Amino acid sequence: MSLDPATRDRIQSLLSEHRVVLFMKGTRQQPMCGFSAAATNTLNELLEDYHTVNVLEDPAIREGIKIYGEWPTIPQLYVEGELVGGSDIIRQMYTSGELHNLFGAAPPDRTPPEITITDKAAEMIRQGTADAQGVVIHLEIGPDFSAGFQLAAAGDFDIVAESNGLRIHFDPASAQRAKGIVIDWVSTVQGEGLSLKFPGAQQVHDMSVQELRQRLADGSLVLVDVRPAAARAMLPSLPQARILEDEGYDAFAALPKDTPIAFVCQRGISSRGVAERFASHGFSQIFNVEGGMEAWAA
Repeated sequence: MSLDPATRDRIQSLLSEHRVVLFMKGTRQQPMCGFSAAATNTLNELLEDYHTVNVLEDPAIREGIKIYGEWPTIPQLYVEGELVGGSDIIRQMYTSGELHNLFGAAPPDRTPPEITITDKAAEMIRQGTADAQGVVIHLEIGPDFSAGFQLAAAGDFDIVAESNGLRIHFDPASAQRAKGIVIDWVSTVQGEGLSLKFPGAQQVHDMSVQELRQRLADGSLVLVDVRPAAARAMLPSLPQARILEDEGYDAFAALPKDTPIAFVCQRGISSRGVAERFASHGFSQIFNVEGGMEAWAA
């Protein structure tokens, strides 16, 4: 399939105007697919500024860039006019240090972090991975301290930490954030599972809707609605609420660590997860609104 000359010119113009260009779904602030989010998360570790093109807003570019670089998927990273690859290659190059070298950044620190895995967590991990063959445990920790475990093949450049007879694999950025973490097994109202406790992590406090009403009346806290737009359409946000989806994590992470912040969602479940991330950052007055907006409405 041939590429329309006008579309080719537009692509070449973008590549000539910007040293680093990521063709993606969504924007750097709001990626619209997991692969685009993975690509921006990696680039954000190394670059303060790079140009993104939201292909969802431009069907001609969306199909044209696949032909231009003979690469069938989105996202696609270009540096100095040359195609680097998609999210998997970006991640591999970041882990190996090639991406650091490409952007003139210092090589990644490969010192394994000191971690602690409790006896109960170790027991449950062994039970859960007893039948897993050819894979290892990876732990990825994002800039907002959100974390996720997965079973996948070991990478040549993984950073490996060991505790309680178990080995955990990290990428360079996750390894830095994992210093001093405690991996435990906990039971909550949301169920049972692995939990991470970071050094300096604070406690998340429960807040009733009655207390929330009082705190809003006297203006003594920041209320953050973590729900997506579809949920907010069903039960509108309170007038005092700031919207996480609109402002992003960085806006709230920049607040003083002693700022009282309450998080609310539909039923109080997803908001607790967000609240725990901020507590992991060392925020000392973090609250989760019990029952969420449904309790407020009732």
